[in-house]
Amino acid sequence: YDFPRMTEQKAVKDAIAVRTPKGMTALAMNTRKPVFADIRTREALSYLFDFEWVNKSLFEGVYKRTSSFFEGSDLASTGIPASEKEKALLATYPGAVRADIFGGTWRPPVSDGTGRDRNNAKKAFELLKAAGWNLDKGILKNQNGEAFTFEALVVTRVQERLALNFSESLQKLGIQMNVRYVDDVQYWRRVATFDFDMIQFTWGSSPSPGNEQQNRWGSKSKIREGSLNYPGVESPAVDAAIEALLAARERTDFVDAVRALDRVLLSGFYVVPLFNAPEQWIVRSSNVKRPEITPLFGFAPETLWRVEK
Repeated sequence: YDFPRMTEQKAVKDAIAVRTPKGMTALAMNTRKPVFADIRTREALSYLFDFEWVNKSLFEGVYKRTSSFFEGSDLASTGIPASEKEKALLATYPGAVRADIFGGTWRPPVSDGTGRDRNNAKKAFELLKAAGWNLDKGILKNQNGEAFTFEALVVTRVQERLALNFSESLQKLGIQMNVRYVDDVQYWRRVATFDFDMIQFTWGSSPSPGNEQQNRWGSKSKIREGSLNYPGVESPAVDAAIEALLAARERTDFVDAVRALDRVLLSGFYVVPLFNAPEQWIVRSSNVKRPEITPLFGFAPETLWRVEK
């Protein structure tokens, strides 16, 4: 934003708050594929994604880490202990939610920002060993001697850049992640039929999640081609939480049900959470004014007006 009108103070930069859920942008692991069938393997990969380095080196530090499927709203479970209603809803499904996620203390792994965090790598390797993976001459292999290798399918150069960086991080632990860039037609054809190992995707969210959650996470959507259940979630606890949010008639019951859904999804480590923009950034001419109070969804160009000089 170093251009003449800015240096001449004829333009103004604005950072506008957005008070609606930001949803979940993440690397989705296809649990239909054997390589991602074990939850410990999936959690291990989350330790190997260095958000702090990526944010600083690739995106100039403008993003915030996403830690909920309903990020940026009161529907997010992160940082909040489960309510009694949540516990009652999930009591029939022991083990569906991890203790730290139930307690609201879980956060995505934080690195030292160097791109070579040894502590996170150690935690990842411990999880991988528990899942049956072992290093053999620098290559991670399972008990059958099969190498840990998979493909990340990307459709934009931005996705490709991020995936290539992640691939380098994984390679340090002997994991081979091949990045394949394809055109839109091939990409969406493969995604619709779940013909991929990993993709980057954004599940947007509204202040009032509803029936669309069944098409994203419901057990029946796992085998329904064209659904948005890309990770292949199949969980009775998820189904129960979705039913509860659809049946809720009071706001408190609705929030409890959505938070319960959030906790179960986070506990499954189906995705590696990425990041979100905390604000909307615009540049306007100094003689173009905007209201001090903005809508929940942020920037509204129809509310601007011009002041004659």
